[in-house]
Amino acid sequence: MLALVLGLGLAPLARAQGAVEVAQEALAELEGAAAELTRAEGAHDRVAALTRVIGAYETGLAALREGLRQAAIREAALTGYLDRESAQVARLLGALESLESTPETLLLLHPMGPLGAVRSGMLLSEAAPAVQARVTELRSRLDEIRLIRTLQESALESLEAGLRGVQEARTELSAAISNRTDLPRRFTDDKESIARLLENTDTLAAFAEGLVGIEAMAPDETARIPQLPLPLPVNGRVIRRYGETDAAGIERPGWLIATAPLALVTSPVAATIRYLGPLLDYGNVMILEPEPGRLLVLAGLDRVYGSVGQVIPVGTPVGLMGGTAPTGAEFVARSVEGGGTGLSETLYLELRQGNDPVDPAVWFAGTKDEAE
Repeated sequence: MLALVLGLGLAPLARAQGAVEVAQEALAELEGAAAELTRAEGAHDRVAALTRVIGAYETGLAALREGLRQAAIREAALTGYLDRESAQVARLLGALESLESTPETLLLLHPMGPLGAVRSGMLLSEAAPAVQARVTELRSRLDEIRLIRTLQESALESLEAGLRGVQEARTELSAAISNRTDLPRRFTDDKESIARLLENTDTLAAFAEGLVGIEAMAPDETARIPQLPLPLPVNGRVIRRYGETDAAGIERPGWLIATAPLALVTSPVAATIRYLGPLLDYGNVMILEPEPGRLLVLAGLDRVYGSVGQVIPVGTPVGLMGGTAPTGAEFVARSVEGGGTGLSETLYLELRQGNDPVDPAVWFAGTKDEAE
């Protein structure tokens, strides 16, 4: 019986409060984004204001996804813990009740004599507080599970509002970009040269090399790359790096970034738009020139913004990823499942200097998380 009591003294699991706080902070971010969306109605630079709003929504939704995932992991751990511990406590309580109901005259017949009986009584007096403490702990674990489930239920309404808000902001952003006339142009689109290039190239590398060869502008000595490392152009995770092979054994000289559906893609640097539109099997492609001879290729977008020749400042929206926005219930279910199910779209990023690809790690900060 004493061994059973000692066996119950397991190290306590981390509390669920951390996961709950992450989710609650994310909900607060979503509420803040909703307030900023209202303020964006009267902003002088609607594009910049709406870009910030969408970024706030996407950050809040990503944080909420992580909070719900942590909460689900915590709930599963607690449930298994309770299943194991409650059975042990039940057996120990049964043993204690049996001993307590044994007549004193029988206790005197202890195999080790009266001294053994006294020791048994002492063990009982020591075991009772330990068992009570464990019962109290199990009740605390049950309270944690209730807290997690309450969080998941309460998050749904705020989540639905957040998903509606970010979609409204995306729609307004598309309209604001269509009406934009304030961006300077460094050259006029050479449609004929681009068309010939598209007809005569069968790889992204060949197209980029040909694009560099089209003299579109005089070198801009004022072009400067901001402080490195740069943020990724989209909220997401790097799942394949420079030179790594994919499942089909194909090696690409760029990064593959997993993103959420309809994620906003922005320019991480001030640059000139050299090309935008469909290209081979890459979907819609945006090619930016931050400095003479240097190209930043973003491939796999569903929608692209702007026009060739425009000079765009850092943080300018250049497109949206594809996919379908989940409902609130689907969002919660995917978050609970984990495994990166919320990051269903992929953006390909390639950095080129002249005719050669360059590892994007020289410019960009990115984390690779295999668990996601």
